[in-house]
Amino acid sequence: MKKIYLFLTLFFFTLQISTAQLSLEVYNIFQNKCMSCHSNADQQGGLDLEGSGANVALKALDVYNNIVGKTPNTNTHAIAEGYQYIYKGRPDLSYIFRKINGTLEPSVVLDSSVEGDQMPLYQPELTNVEKELIRQWILLGAPGTNNDANLPVAYVDQIPTLVNEYYNGNGLASFPNGAPAAPDPSEGFQVKMGPFYLNPAGQNFSEMELFQKYALDLPADVDVTRIDMQISSSSHHFIIYNFPFAFAANNIDPGFRTDPDHSAISLTTAVQEATDLKLPEGTAFIWDNDIVLDLNSHYINYDASNTYQAEVYFNVYTQPAGTAIQEMKTDLLLKDDIFIPNNGNQYDFDKTELGVGTRYVWGLMGHTHQWGTDYKMYLRNSNGTKGEMIYDASCSLDGAPGCVAPFFDYQHIPIRYFDNLFALPMNPGFIHSASYVNNGPNNVWFGPTSDDEMMVMVMMYTSDTTGLDLSTSLEDIDDLKQDVQVFPNPMYDEATVVLADGMTDVSFSLFNATGQEVKRMESISINTFTFQKGNLPKGIYFFRVEDVSGKYATGKISIE
Repeated sequence: MKKIYLFLTLFFFTLQISTAQLSLEVYNIFQNKCMSCHSNADQQGGLDLEGSGANVALKALDVYNNIVGKTPNTNTHAIAEGYQYIYKGRPDLSYIFRKINGTLEPSVVLDSSVEGDQMPLYQPELTNVEKELIRQWILLGAPGTNNDANLPVAYVDQIPTLVNEYYNGNGLASFPNGAPAAPDPSEGFQVKMGPFYLNPAGQNFSEMELFQKYALDLPADVDVTRIDMQISSSSHHFIIYNFPFAFAANNIDPGFRTDPDHSAISLTTAVQEATDLKLPEGTAFIWDNDIVLDLNSHYINYDASNTYQAEVYFNVYTQPAGTAIQEMKTDLLLKDDIFIPNNGNQYDFDKTELGVGTRYVWGLMGHTHQWGTDYKMYLRNSNGTKGEMIYDASCSLDGAPGCVAPFFDYQHIPIRYFDNLFALPMNPGFIHSASYVNNGPNNVWFGPTSDDEMMVMVMMYTSDTTGLDLSTSLEDIDDLKQDVQVFPNPMYDEATVVLADGMTDVSFSLFNATGQEVKRMESISINTFTFQKGNLPKGIYFFRVEDVSGKYATGKISIE
């Protein structure tokens, strides 16, 4: 009977059937690879992964109850670190995953001197597919059944197929060259969100926006002076929220979820592309040792053939609590009562923001989805009218109004930084404005997916500047990055590239969604040039322009 069961298990994986419950599939992996040490008869380390019961389902349930949320009390190091056999939502804190991980997740390193040897000892190592299925189950919050996950059941059902596709040659990685380097422990730490997997473009679940509660468990309060956020060009945005009250975090389930559930939340920062956020000297985000973050990642798979592995890494740089002179704060200001009919007409929306006192603004960033055509911010006159413009998202280099070739790219909306912090009186306040043209098949309202729309302004500021040295300009985030415009976007037969002043002898490269270079032009000495679509198929492409001095620009363009 046991031989028949093992045969059926292997047959299941060979055919990549995805109808069984994910938790049961994890149990099947335990039976195939862990029984030489962790059966009913031989419970090494006090761990039984076979379970007791009259049938497979009852045995799997017994194992589930013995490992999920349970402390591995035979290992003093695991106890001291707060590990559990399976820690819902956190593979890095799950002792079983740490023991079987090997090299699958580079950020999870097993210290064999205190955690014991990698497992299994006497049977073949788990395959990457088997390891990933266990990791995905943990990231989903270790649901007992697919219905228990906080994601659509249809998506959870597809995870085995997605994982098999990815690891069997039909996958694209967010970080094909491996994970970004983490800070030295004396400087800070690295946090990872993911991976999660997306179907090829045009299929269900080729786009996902997920949230994940993430407790940092810091040894002490810290000042955060820099957050280096690494996302791929397929990411629509990444946001770091935090829970200001413990009860708010306690009410949120662990693991990936699609429901924001933000009844009590604060914002740390938000970006639309990889951004190294270096705060002004003397300022910092203030994080208590018990802070719980809520991470929000939105990825889109633009490739029509391959499964996409979506990941986010961010490096947090810290200094002792109390070192900063002023706290950096972040507000997310939105207008959610927007409606854009699909008639091709332009629709404009304004939102007035008022308050008390003065905000000393360091950074501004607007945010729309695909039907957005403009985003601006104005000082508000005392009579309620728009005054001086202080932010223009069409100026893609730095968001400062007055650029030579304004062009709005909703996927790469810039952050405007103010070197000396801009004094913004909250009375009379300010007005932010967005415009939209919907040429799509449906009317749209405010919503989370790229088929919906958004109108959001992110503002980073301090409430005071006392003690700050604002006499010198702040460090440029990237001195080599340039403002290069490519339009129209989407393009049809031809597109025009407008270079930034000072760029000379440039090369232009165009890449498809798999990272393959499909067009290249070199030794371009004129400020404005065109390139032809040729026989390139419709889809999303990425460009890079670079000159002989290393100045560069990157972006995304849709070819129709």
